[in-house]
Amino acid sequence: MIKKIFVTAATVAAMSPLFAQETPAIEEPKPTIISGFVDAYFRYDFSQNASNNRTSFTNSHNSFELGMASVKLEHTMGKVGFVADLGFGKRAQEFAYNDNGITQAIKQLYVTYSPKDWLKLTMGSWATHIGYELVDAPANRNYSMSYMFSWGPFFHTGIKAEATAGKSGFMLGVANQTDFKGSPTGAKKFMLAQYSLAASDNVKFYLNYVGGQRADSGMSNQFDLVATAKLSDKFSVGYNGTVASVKDKSKAGLAAKAEASSWWGSAVYLNLDPTDKFGITLRSEYFSDKDQLVAMALAPEGGAIFANTISMNFKAGPMTFIPELRFESSSNDAFYDKDGGSKSGNVSALLAAIYKF
Repeated sequence: MIKKIFVTAATVAAMSPLFAQETPAIEEPKPTIISGFVDAYFRYDFSQNASNNRTSFTNSHNSFELGMASVKLEHTMGKVGFVADLGFGKRAQEFAYNDNGITQAIKQLYVTYSPKDWLKLTMGSWATHIGYELVDAPANRNYSMSYMFSWGPFFHTGIKAEATAGKSGFMLGVANQTDFKGSPTGAKKFMLAQYSLAASDNVKFYLNYVGGQRADSGMSNQFDLVATAKLSDKFSVGYNGTVASVKDKSKAGLAAKAEASSWWGSAVYLNLDPTDKFGITLRSEYFSDKDQLVAMALAPEGGAIFANTISMNFKAGPMTFIPELRFESSSNDAFYDKDGGSKSGNVSALLAAIYKF
């Protein structure tokens, strides 16, 4: 009996390492990354009319305003991960203008799965791939936003696949109607696409697309190009060009074919950094809406705006101060004086403070 016990024990001891080798090791999760920022600003319109600002997030005059308090959580474990990006304040409310209540605080919320090093799948809600500028104030060198950002998409909710092959990147996705976390009644799914090329370490190109059937009108399409070039340690250039169109069947008769209305824009960003604590950016943007697709952007008859924005960035540790001057002129009388009279040009200034952690 004792011999049988010793034999059994020896057999179990010999087999234990084999079982141990077959048991997969539990991968340790990476630490959760927490980041965020807060920002505030003061804007003064020299025509003393707040309605002269028709771009996102800075619709005020002679007033101190809160931007957004933002916190972002990122966590990965092996091939899977998630991002929860929350924002509170006027900037977040305007970004999620189709949402109500606490849902407005969700800037991004998605999960990811990377079955291969060159492939990533994402499902949830994320900031758009369209355009040069981003909703987060620290991500832009100009504090005020461009017309193209303001009238393009803000975010998408759906699923996308991103793949890399050498210097090229590809993205394809299916999403709800632009800027909706839940699909509105009557809307069909939108298609998303991007092709990126890293021509070198300092030169990159992004060709973007979004399009689909809107619930409130007809077929919508937007094509967008972004290019960036770092010419030296102190000077870099960015470019964004975009065109958007909508075929609105509600404006056509029963037998008529819906015609496409469109707007387009083009902007150059010149960035100079004499030191690591001081930089200056000039954004020159031309925005055309002669078809009156963007009703609030210009005067009722439609037209074009040429806007130049000079922004200085003073950095003190995690804090950045941005004094800014904006000069705008229109092809018609798209701006207003303090008494409500129309005028073709306008000048505004602002001072922003951003703390990032």
